[in-house]
Amino acid sequence: MLRKIVIRRTLAAAAVLAVTAGCTAQAATPADSRGRSSAPATDATGTPSASDPATPSGKPSEKPSESASSKPEVLMARGTKSEQVRELQARLAQIGWFDDAPTGTYGSVTVASVKGFQGKRGLPTSGDTDTVTWQRLLGMTKKPTRDELAGRTVNKPSAKLDPRCMTGRVMCISKTNRTLSWVINGKVQSTMDVRFGSQYTPTREGTFSVFQKSRDHVSTIYHTSMPYAMFFSGGQAVHYSADFAARGYNGASHGCVNVRDKGAIASLFNQVHSGDKVVIYW
Repeated sequence: MLRKIVIRRTLAAAAVLAVTAGCTAQAATPADSRGRSSAPATDATGTPSASDPATPSGKPSEKPSESASSKPEVLMARGTKSEQVRELQARLAQIGWFDDAPTGTYGSVTVASVKGFQGKRGLPTSGDTDTVTWQRLLGMTKKPTRDELAGRTVNKPSAKLDPRCMTGRVMCISKTNRTLSWVINGKVQSTMDVRFGSQYTPTREGTFSVFQKSRDHVSTIYHTSMPYAMFFSGGQAVHYSADFAARGYNGASHGCVNVRDKGAIASLFNQVHSGDKVVIYW
């Protein structure tokens, strides 16, 4: 009787040690009625042996893990050259994420564009175009024309106006399409590309009004030129950006709404009045 108690205590202590000695806790292995482990027998390398009843052929199970089977398939990545890459680039251009002419080669510019697109939509920012990224892009864009694939034109989809933009005089700014639409009583007068602040200096969202205009403004904080500035919230303004014109979406503002078409923003500056509404939305 005493010997049985000692054996039981020894086995219990060994079981506790097996769980706590490793880096991660492992589930206890169930035993059959004869006290033998029901886990597959393994050789010195950890491979199931030929006597494993769960693998009668002697081969390890090839069933993929849940994480491996649920991982999206990568369709295109750095170094890929194909017509599908050209279509990818043309579709990204439609929504302002690709500024160059489509080449069909998946280079560093395409990687950066895909990363930006993924990040704004809460997807893993791998820079690779997997099935999830591709389907999301297809749902937001149209099949590119021959001129788009050749880089001769870009057909950007019209931004869906927020209901707050349907009355009065409004600079209606879509973060989804990265466009500014000048709207008067629900009718779009002009549209232009814009970019916003980084994650550390985000552009505020909501409904505002223009409280100050400054044609040749220079930032007192960053000492940078902000031509045609129209302030709507604290130090945040809609203004022309030479950096945006030169580098496109590879850069970001300090919270302002940057416009890269100098002629378009100059024309808009002459039309907008103090008190006009500014709506920034997703």
